[in-house]
Amino acid sequence: MTTGNTSAVLASVLEAGGPELSRNLMRTESRLQEVAESHGDELARHAAGTLSAGGKRLRPMLVFLCAGDRDDDVLVSAAAAVELLHMATLVHDDVLDRASLRRGRPTVFADGGRDAATATGDLLFSRAFSELASDAGPDAVAALSRASSSLARGELMQRADAWAKHVSRERYLERCELKTARLFEAACRLGSLLGAPGPECADALGRFGTWIGLAFQIFDDVLDVSGPTERTGKPRGADLLDGTVTLPLIIARERDDDLRALDLRECVTSAEQADAFCDRIAMTGALGDAREQALHFVAEAKAALYDLPLTERQQKALDRVADGVVERYA
Repeated sequence: MTTGNTSAVLASVLEAGGPELSRNLMRTESRLQEVAESHGDELARHAAGTLSAGGKRLRPMLVFLCAGDRDDDVLVSAAAAVELLHMATLVHDDVLDRASLRRGRPTVFADGGRDAATATGDLLFSRAFSELASDAGPDAVAALSRASSSLARGELMQRADAWAKHVSRERYLERCELKTARLFEAACRLGSLLGAPGPECADALGRFGTWIGLAFQIFDDVLDVSGPTERTGKPRGADLLDGTVTLPLIIARERDDDLRALDLRECVTSAEQADAFCDRIAMTGALGDAREQALHFVAEAKAALYDLPLTERQQKALDRVADGVVERYA
Protein backbone atom coordinates (compact mmCIF):
# COMPACT_ATOMS: atom_id res chain seq x y z
CA MET A 1 0.00 0.00 0.00
CA THR A 2 1.19 3.53 -0.53
CA THR A 3 2.34 5.54 2.44
CA GLY A 4 -0.03 8.32 1.47
CA ASN A 5 -3.05 6.03 1.36
CA THR A 6 -2.15 4.43 4.68
CA SER A 7 -1.60 7.75 6.42
CA ALA A 8 -4.89 9.17 5.12
CA VAL A 9 -6.86 6.10 6.21
CA LEU A 10 -5.30 6.07 9.69
CA ALA A 11 -5.88 9.79 10.10
CA SER A 12 -9.52 9.34 9.16
CA VAL A 13 -10.08 6.49 11.62
CA LEU A 14 -8.24 8.32 14.40
CA GLU A 15 -10.33 11.42 13.80
CA ALA A 16 -13.53 9.40 13.93
CA GLY A 17 -12.38 7.56 17.06
CA GLY A 18 -11.62 10.76 18.94
CA PRO A 19 -8.67 11.67 21.18
CA GLU A 20 -9.24 8.64 23.42
CA LEU A 21 -8.36 6.29 20.55
CA SER A 22 -5.07 8.08 19.87
CA ARG A 23 -4.21 8.09 23.55
CA ASN A 24 -4.97 4.40 23.97
CA LEU A 25 -2.93 3.47 20.92
CA MET A 26 0.02 5.41 22.34
CA ARG A 27 -0.36 3.55 25.62
CA THR A 28 -0.46 0.26 23.71
CA GLU A 29 2.69 1.19 21.81
CA SER A 30 4.44 1.91 25.09
CA ARG A 31 3.31 -1.43 26.47
CA LEU A 32 4.57 -3.26 23.39
CA GLN A 33 7.91 -1.52 23.76
CA GLU A 34 8.15 -2.61 27.39
CA VAL A 35 7.49 -6.21 26.42
CA ALA A 36 10.02 -6.09 23.58
CA GLU A 37 12.79 -4.80 25.83
CA SER A 38 12.31 -7.09 28.83
CA HIS A 39 13.89 -10.42 27.85
CA GLY A 40 17.64 -10.12 27.46
CA ASP A 41 19.70 -8.24 24.91
CA GLU A 42 19.46 -10.55 21.88
CA LEU A 43 15.77 -11.37 22.14
CA ALA A 44 15.05 -7.76 23.02
CA ARG A 45 16.85 -6.59 19.88
CA HIS A 46 14.90 -8.89 17.60
CA ALA A 47 11.57 -8.28 19.31
CA ALA A 48 12.15 -4.52 19.23
CA GLY A 49 13.08 -4.77 15.55
CA THR A 50 9.82 -6.55 14.82
CA LEU A 51 7.95 -3.89 16.76
CA SER A 52 9.70 -1.00 15.05
CA ALA A 53 8.84 -2.44 11.63
CA GLY A 54 5.50 -0.95 12.50
CA GLY A 55 2.28 -1.83 10.77
CA LYS A 56 -1.03 -0.11 11.08
CA ARG A 57 -1.89 -1.50 14.54
CA LEU A 58 -5.32 -2.18 13.04
CA ARG A 59 -6.07 -5.06 15.39
CA PRO A 60 -5.43 -3.04 18.60
CA MET A 61 -7.47 -0.25 17.05
CA LEU A 62 -10.40 -2.64 16.66
CA VAL A 63 -10.15 -3.64 20.32
CA PHE A 64 -10.56 -0.03 21.40
CA LEU A 65 -13.24 0.87 18.86
CA CYS A 66 -15.39 -2.12 19.83
CA ALA A 67 -14.94 -1.37 23.55
CA GLY A 68 -16.58 2.01 23.31
CA ASP A 69 -15.98 4.34 26.24
CA ARG A 70 -13.97 2.01 28.48
CA ASP A 71 -10.46 3.34 29.05
CA ASP A 72 -8.20 1.38 31.41
CA ASP A 73 -5.13 -0.81 31.67
CA VAL A 74 -7.06 -4.05 31.06
CA LEU A 75 -8.11 -2.84 27.63
CA VAL A 76 -4.56 -1.73 26.82
CA SER A 77 -3.33 -5.21 27.79
CA ALA A 78 -5.93 -6.80 25.51
CA ALA A 79 -4.91 -4.59 22.60
CA ALA A 80 -1.25 -5.39 23.20
CA ALA A 81 -2.04 -9.12 23.41
CA VAL A 82 -3.71 -9.12 20.00
CA GLU A 83 -0.79 -7.29 18.40
CA LEU A 84 1.79 -9.54 20.09
CA LEU A 85 0.06 -12.63 18.72
CA HIS A 86 -0.04 -11.04 15.26
CA MET A 87 3.67 -10.15 15.47
CA ALA A 88 4.53 -13.70 16.60
CA THR A 89 2.80 -15.23 13.58
CA LEU A 90 4.61 -12.87 11.21
CA VAL A 91 8.00 -13.84 12.65
CA HIS A 92 7.17 -17.55 12.42
CA ASP A 93 5.79 -17.14 8.90
CA ASP A 94 9.05 -15.53 7.83
CA VAL A 95 10.93 -18.56 9.17
CA LEU A 96 8.73 -20.95 7.20
CA ASP A 97 8.96 -18.81 4.05
CA ARG A 98 12.65 -18.01 4.52
CA ALA A 99 11.62 -14.42 3.88
CA SER A 100 14.24 -11.68 3.78
CA LEU A 101 11.95 -8.64 3.87
CA ARG A 102 8.92 -7.66 5.92
CA ARG A 103 7.42 -4.20 5.34
CA GLY A 104 10.58 -3.22 3.52
CA ARG A 105 12.90 -4.16 6.42
CA PRO A 106 15.08 -7.25 7.01
CA THR A 107 13.18 -9.97 8.85
CA VAL A 108 14.36 -11.48 12.13
CA PHE A 109 15.08 -14.62 10.11
CA ALA A 110 17.34 -12.67 7.74
CA ASP A 111 19.02 -10.74 10.55
CA GLY A 112 19.48 -13.43 13.19
CA GLY A 113 18.82 -16.78 11.56
CA ARG A 114 16.25 -19.50 12.10
CA ASP A 115 16.90 -20.13 15.79
CA ALA A 116 16.70 -16.47 16.77
CA ALA A 117 13.54 -15.95 14.74
CA THR A 118 11.85 -19.03 16.20
CA ALA A 119 12.72 -17.96 19.74
CA THR A 120 11.53 -14.41 19.10
CA GLY A 121 8.20 -15.64 17.75
CA ASP A 122 7.79 -17.97 20.73
CA LEU A 123 8.53 -15.11 23.12
CA LEU A 124 5.98 -12.80 21.51
CA PHE A 125 3.41 -15.61 21.49
CA SER A 126 3.83 -16.40 25.19
CA ARG A 127 3.73 -12.74 26.18
CA ALA A 128 0.45 -12.28 24.31
CA PHE A 129 -1.29 -14.63 26.71
CA SER A 130 0.47 -13.28 29.77
CA GLU A 131 -1.00 -9.87 28.96
CA LEU A 132 -4.51 -11.29 29.37
CA ALA A 133 -3.95 -13.86 32.09
CA SER A 134 -4.26 -11.73 35.22
CA ASP A 135 -7.16 -9.33 34.71
CA ALA A 136 -9.04 -9.87 31.44
CA GLY A 137 -10.97 -12.96 32.50
CA PRO A 138 -11.44 -16.46 31.08
CA ASP A 139 -13.70 -15.44 28.19
CA ALA A 140 -11.04 -13.06 26.87
CA VAL A 141 -8.29 -15.67 27.19
CA ALA A 142 -10.52 -18.21 25.43
CA ALA A 143 -11.16 -15.80 22.55
CA LEU A 144 -7.45 -15.28 21.97
CA SER A 145 -6.76 -18.99 22.37
CA ARG A 146 -9.31 -19.86 19.67
CA ALA A 147 -7.71 -17.34 17.35
CA SER A 148 -4.28 -18.82 18.04
CA SER A 149 -5.49 -22.34 17.22
CA SER A 150 -7.08 -21.07 14.03
CA LEU A 151 -3.86 -19.37 12.97
CA ALA A 152 -1.98 -22.65 13.31
CA ARG A 153 -4.63 -24.59 11.37
CA GLY A 154 -4.63 -21.97 8.63
CA GLU A 155 -0.86 -22.12 8.34
CA LEU A 156 -1.00 -25.91 8.04
CA MET A 157 -3.60 -25.60 5.27
CA GLN A 158 -1.41 -23.09 3.44
CA ARG A 159 1.57 -25.42 3.69
CA ALA A 160 -0.54 -28.35 2.43
CA ASP A 161 -1.71 -26.25 -0.54
CA ALA A 162 1.76 -24.96 -1.47
CA TRP A 163 2.51 -25.35 -5.18
CA ALA A 164 -0.85 -27.10 -5.74
CA LYS A 165 -2.26 -26.98 -9.27
CA HIS A 166 -5.81 -26.87 -7.97
CA VAL A 167 -7.16 -25.11 -4.91
CA SER A 168 -10.87 -24.32 -4.77
CA ARG A 169 -12.16 -20.86 -3.92
CA GLU A 170 -13.94 -22.38 -0.93
CA ARG A 171 -10.74 -23.86 0.48
CA TYR A 172 -8.89 -20.60 -0.10
CA LEU A 173 -11.54 -18.65 1.82
CA GLU A 174 -11.50 -21.18 4.65
CA ARG A 175 -7.74 -20.75 4.87
CA CYS A 176 -8.07 -16.95 4.91
CA GLU A 177 -10.66 -17.12 7.65
CA LEU A 178 -8.43 -19.29 9.82
CA LYS A 179 -5.12 -17.57 9.12
CA THR A 180 -6.25 -13.93 9.05
CA ALA A 181 -9.89 -13.26 9.83
CA ARG A 182 -10.07 -15.09 13.16
CA LEU A 183 -7.57 -12.70 14.74
CA PHE A 184 -9.61 -9.72 13.51
CA GLU A 185 -12.65 -11.43 15.01
CA ALA A 186 -10.82 -11.92 18.31
CA ALA A 187 -9.84 -8.24 18.44
CA CYS A 188 -13.45 -7.14 18.02
CA ARG A 189 -14.71 -9.78 20.44
CA LEU A 190 -12.19 -8.74 23.11
CA GLY A 191 -13.26 -5.12 22.82
CA SER A 192 -16.91 -6.04 23.21
CA LEU A 193 -16.30 -8.46 26.10
CA LEU A 194 -14.24 -5.95 28.05
CA GLY A 195 -16.11 -2.76 27.21
CA ALA A 196 -19.33 -1.47 25.72
CA PRO A 197 -21.69 -2.55 24.25
CA GLY A 198 -20.80 -5.66 26.27
CA PRO A 199 -20.67 -9.46 25.93
CA GLU A 200 -24.16 -9.65 24.39
CA CYS A 201 -22.83 -7.92 21.27
CA ALA A 202 -19.58 -9.89 21.04
CA ASP A 203 -20.88 -12.27 18.35
CA ALA A 204 -22.08 -9.49 16.05
CA LEU A 205 -18.90 -7.47 16.44
CA GLY A 206 -16.90 -10.65 15.94
CA ARG A 207 -18.68 -11.15 12.61
CA PHE A 208 -17.68 -7.62 11.64
CA GLY A 209 -14.08 -8.56 12.36
CA THR A 210 -14.34 -11.77 10.34
CA TRP A 211 -15.65 -10.00 7.24
CA ILE A 212 -13.04 -7.25 7.56
CA GLY A 213 -10.29 -9.86 7.92
CA LEU A 214 -11.39 -11.74 4.81
CA ALA A 215 -11.50 -8.56 2.75
CA PHE A 216 -8.13 -7.48 4.14
CA GLN A 217 -6.49 -10.77 3.12
CA ILE A 218 -7.95 -10.76 -0.39
CA PHE A 219 -6.78 -7.20 -1.00
CA ASP A 220 -3.36 -8.18 0.36
CA ASP A 221 -3.22 -11.03 -2.14
CA VAL A 222 -4.27 -8.71 -4.95
CA LEU A 223 -1.51 -6.30 -3.96
CA ASP A 224 1.03 -9.12 -4.10
CA VAL A 225 0.25 -9.43 -7.82
CA SER A 226 -0.32 -5.76 -8.65
CA GLY A 227 1.97 -3.81 -6.34
CA PRO A 228 5.69 -3.03 -6.71
CA THR A 229 8.08 -3.56 -3.80
CA GLU A 230 8.13 0.11 -2.82
CA ARG A 231 4.37 -0.06 -2.34
CA THR A 232 4.01 -3.39 -0.54
CA GLY A 233 7.32 -3.77 1.28
CA LYS A 234 8.03 -7.13 -0.37
CA PRO A 235 8.94 -8.31 -3.88
CA ARG A 236 6.10 -8.49 -6.40
CA GLY A 237 4.86 -12.06 -6.67
CA ALA A 238 6.38 -13.12 -3.34
CA ASP A 239 3.42 -15.46 -2.79
CA LEU A 240 4.09 -17.16 -6.12
CA LEU A 241 7.76 -17.63 -5.26
CA ASP A 242 6.92 -19.49 -2.05
CA GLY A 243 4.14 -21.51 -3.69
CA THR A 244 1.18 -19.83 -2.00
CA VAL A 245 -1.96 -20.21 -4.09
CA THR A 246 -4.13 -17.09 -3.69
CA LEU A 247 -7.47 -15.98 -5.10
CA PRO A 248 -6.05 -14.03 -8.09
CA LEU A 249 -4.16 -17.15 -9.21
CA ILE A 250 -7.19 -19.39 -8.63
CA ILE A 251 -9.39 -17.13 -10.78
CA ALA A 252 -6.70 -16.74 -13.45
CA ARG A 253 -6.36 -20.51 -13.72
CA GLU A 254 -10.12 -20.83 -14.16
CA ARG A 255 -9.91 -18.49 -17.17
CA ASP A 256 -6.63 -19.51 -18.79
CA ASP A 257 -5.99 -23.17 -19.63
CA ASP A 258 -2.29 -22.51 -20.19
CA LEU A 259 -1.91 -21.06 -16.72
CA ARG A 260 -3.79 -23.99 -15.25
CA ALA A 261 -1.29 -26.40 -16.76
CA LEU A 262 1.80 -24.60 -15.45
CA ASP A 263 3.64 -25.84 -12.37
CA LEU A 264 4.64 -22.90 -10.14
CA ARG A 265 7.57 -24.84 -8.73
CA GLU A 266 9.09 -25.11 -12.20
CA CYS A 267 8.13 -21.84 -13.88
CA VAL A 268 8.40 -19.31 -11.02
CA THR A 269 11.89 -19.63 -9.57
CA SER A 270 13.16 -16.03 -9.74
CA ALA A 271 11.90 -12.51 -9.12
CA GLU A 272 11.86 -11.89 -12.87
CA GLN A 273 9.71 -14.95 -13.52
CA ALA A 274 7.38 -14.00 -10.68
CA ASP A 275 6.97 -10.52 -12.15
CA ALA A 276 6.13 -11.95 -15.57
CA PHE A 277 3.69 -14.45 -14.05
CA CYS A 278 1.95 -11.60 -12.21
CA ASP A 279 1.47 -9.86 -15.56
CA ARG A 280 -0.16 -13.00 -16.96
CA ILE A 281 -2.52 -13.22 -13.99
CA ALA A 282 -3.47 -9.55 -14.40
CA MET A 283 -4.19 -10.03 -18.10
CA THR A 284 -7.00 -12.50 -17.29
CA GLY A 285 -8.98 -9.89 -15.35
CA ALA A 286 -8.63 -11.94 -12.17
CA LEU A 287 -7.62 -8.94 -10.06
CA GLY A 288 -10.92 -7.19 -10.73
CA ASP A 289 -12.92 -10.27 -9.77
CA ALA A 290 -10.91 -10.77 -6.58
CA ARG A 291 -11.48 -7.12 -5.69
CA GLU A 292 -15.24 -7.55 -6.15
CA GLN A 293 -15.20 -10.47 -3.76
CA ALA A 294 -13.38 -8.35 -1.18
CA LEU A 295 -15.87 -5.51 -1.64
CA HIS A 296 -18.69 -7.97 -0.95
CA PHE A 297 -17.08 -8.85 2.37
CA VAL A 298 -16.69 -5.16 3.25
CA ALA A 299 -20.43 -4.70 2.65
CA GLU A 300 -21.15 -7.71 4.88
CA ALA A 301 -18.96 -6.20 7.58
CA LYS A 302 -20.91 -2.96 7.55
CA ALA A 303 -24.19 -4.88 7.62
CA ALA A 304 -23.03 -6.71 10.77
CA LEU A 305 -23.09 -3.37 12.61
CA TYR A 306 -26.78 -2.74 11.96
CA ASP A 307 -29.01 -2.50 15.04
CA LEU A 308 -26.11 -2.72 17.51
CA PRO A 309 -26.20 -0.28 20.43
CA LEU A 310 -23.11 1.57 19.22
CA THR A 311 -22.38 5.20 19.86
CA GLU A 312 -22.31 7.48 16.86
CA ARG A 313 -18.55 7.73 17.24
CA GLN A 314 -18.12 3.93 17.31
CA GLN A 315 -20.31 3.50 14.23
CA LYS A 316 -18.46 6.16 12.27
CA ALA A 317 -15.02 4.88 13.23
CA LEU A 318 -15.83 1.23 12.42
CA ASP A 319 -17.29 2.30 9.07
CA ARG A 320 -14.02 4.11 8.37
CA VAL A 321 -12.07 0.94 9.18
CA ALA A 322 -14.17 -0.93 6.63
CA ASP A 323 -13.66 1.77 4.01
CA GLY A 324 -9.95 1.86 4.80
CA VAL A 325 -9.55 -1.80 3.89
CA VAL A 326 -10.68 -0.83 0.38
CA GLU A 327 -8.66 2.37 0.19
CA ARG A 328 -5.39 0.60 0.99
CA TYR A 329 -5.78 -1.03 -2.44
CA ALA A 330 -6.43 2.21 -4.33
